[in-house]
Amino acid sequence: MKQKAGIHFEISERKILLRIVDILAVFLGIFLLCRYAGFDYLSLTTEHGTSLFVLALYITIFGTVFEIYDLQQSSRLDISFRNIVFCMSTVVLLYLLTPVLTPFLPENRIQILYFYLALIGFVFLWRLAYNTLLASPRFYKKVLLVGELEQISNVVTTLEKHDPNYKLVGFINCEIEKEEGVKYNGLKQYQIPDLDSLIREENVSEILIAATNVEQITAGLYHELMLLLERGFKIREYTQVYEEITNKVPIQYVGKDFYKYFPFSRNNENQLYRFFHRLFDILFSIIGLAFGILIIPFIVLGNLICNRGPLLYTQERIGRNSTIFTIYKLRTMEVGAEGDKAQWATKNDSRITRFGRFLRRSRLDEIPQFYNVLKGDMSLIGPRPERPYFVSELSQSIPFYETRHIIKPGLTGWAQVNTRYGASVEDSLTKLQYDLYYIKHRSFFLDISIILKTFSTVIYYRGQ
Repeated sequence: MKQKAGIHFEISERKILLRIVDILAVFLGIFLLCRYAGFDYLSLTTEHGTSLFVLALYITIFGTVFEIYDLQQSSRLDISFRNIVFCMSTVVLLYLLTPVLTPFLPENRIQILYFYLALIGFVFLWRLAYNTLLASPRFYKKVLLVGELEQISNVVTTLEKHDPNYKLVGFINCEIEKEEGVKYNGLKQYQIPDLDSLIREENVSEILIAATNVEQITAGLYHELMLLLERGFKIREYTQVYEEITNKVPIQYVGKDFYKYFPFSRNNENQLYRFFHRLFDILFSIIGLAFGILIIPFIVLGNLICNRGPLLYTQERIGRNSTIFTIYKLRTMEVGAEGDKAQWATKNDSRITRFGRFLRRSRLDEIPQFYNVLKGDMSLIGPRPERPYFVSELSQSIPFYETRHIIKPGLTGWAQVNTRYGASVEDSLTKLQYDLYYIKHRSFFLDISIILKTFSTVIYYRGQ
């Protein structure tokens, strides 16, 4: 059986493609301005090599902050245009304010407007082309699913939500079918004898094994899969794909083989990484506390007018190795809001004051925690520290919950930049999946990504 070669870009490849072509589109815009509009502020020459590199760097950094490389947002042109305008406005402003690294302002100031419009226009034109071309069936990955009937619905929902270019052509039940059992009508079911013809006729490029217990795969199906694998056909395990497209660890699929899912990042024991991680913690906490001192008069005034009570609020939280420490925050709720029992904070919580809502949305309420970072109780990046009461409750209902305590808790984290505030056991499960992904894959580049995404959270006012 000869498999047809198809064209499909994985999520990581699409993000890289967006970044590279964004820069090429900007350079094309500059070239056309120079050729047809008498533009001489910047040109594609070796003389302006440093300036072009700085421009590409600014676009890459602020493109991440303003989420123009977020695939779900890039697929919506209205949101994509808004993000591109915000991004390029910041890029041009900073570019003009760094004349040591960039060209001095042109005598004909209208060229600045041409430059600004070219950045927005050519990047947006590339987004139009991206959505037109890569959303076409030519670039779909056709996948056949193999798994238990009761899991098929969850798998289909996850794939469709996070990567619409995954097109599921059908599924094969890996269990021995029962006369009276669960039925799933959302996807066409095929039988084992149909496998070869199905792959040829539908041009299937990948088989996805989504069985929670591989021992349940029937002998006949196992034999057919082995033959395909020996011929070089691509067969992947669902948990690998799940991590790639969601950036979460699928703990709902973790069973007795839990140790296979948690080959935690070597950086957890890498002394050089840990040294620089702590060095950046100290530097950022000093900068954060200095910023807090500058704005404290405004915070005190807002607290006097709207909060009317103590400025600071302290709580016990669980830190690394399950040790308890005291966390410091700016008070955002009414005095005595919880009473005698710990309570989840909810969306639009009536206990939050008007000024407290502003502090939460802007993340200014977290500024005192830079002191915790400086002390070493916390890190700049890591799982958010939780209260002992909730840890005790959640660890009984969520497997591997206390695994998040093997590293220091953070002021911001992978869960915080990817999901909203958790106010239930289900939300805590989602946050844990993100936290374990960070612990498993933590690295310098992932840390930088979290910092940039945190700026996005502040800029777009997404705090809770």
